[in-house]
Amino acid sequence: MQQSIKIGVLAFHGDVIEHILSLKKAASKLNLSMEVLSVRTKKDIDHIDGLIIPGGESTTLYKLCEREGMLESIKKIKNIFGTCAGAILMAKAINNKTKDQKTLELMDIEIDRNAYGRQTDSFEKPIETSLGNLLAVFIRAPKIKSIGKSIIVIAKDADEIIACEQNISGCYYLALCFHPELTSTLFHEHFLKKISLNFTSTQS
Repeated sequence: MQQSIKIGVLAFHGDVIEHILSLKKAASKLNLSMEVLSVRTKKDIDHIDGLIIPGGESTTLYKLCEREGMLESIKKIKNIFGTCAGAILMAKAINNKTKDQKTLELMDIEIDRNAYGRQTDSFEKPIETSLGNLLAVFIRAPKIKSIGKSIIVIAKDADEIIACEQNISGCYYLALCFHPELTSTLFHEHFLKKISLNFTSTQS
C-alpha cells in the first residue's frame, strides 16, 4: 500500500486555503497519495515531509513562528516551498529590510522585499518557466537580486529572476516571487514530484 506524503501549509495568514486546494489538485493530477494540514504550532510540524510558506508579511510571519517556538523545527524540514513573503523568509540576505528583520537563512539568494511596489501596484502577466507557461500574479512582490552557485533558475521576468530552486545537504528549497496558487498547479506539482522522489528513495 502506498504511504501518504504529508505536507504542511504555514497557516498564520496569506493564501492558506488556496495553497491547500492547489496541493490537492496537484496530488490528484499526479495520482499521489497525500495528506495536507494547516501548520500553526510546533507540534503540527512533527513528521511532515514538506512545508509551504505562503505570502503575507514576512516580518510578521517570522515573529509568529518565533512566538510558537517553531523556527528551529522549520529549519529541519527537508522540503520547503516559499511564495512571495515565504521566499523572503527563506533567503539568506534581504535588501531594504525592516529594523531587526530576520529570516530562516535557508536558501542562497539575496532578495529585495516589496521591490515591485505597494499593494496597489499589484499586477498579473503570462510568463514562461522551465515547467511550462502560466499566468503569474504579483502582489507586493519581492525581487531575487542575486543567487548562489547551486541555485537553479526556473523562471525570469525579463532580466529579473522570479522563480528558483536549490538542492543542498539533502534538502530541497523552492522560492517564487509571485503567487502560483491563484492560477496554476504547475509549481505545486513540481514540489510534490521532488518530495515524492526523495520520499521513495528513503523508503526503499
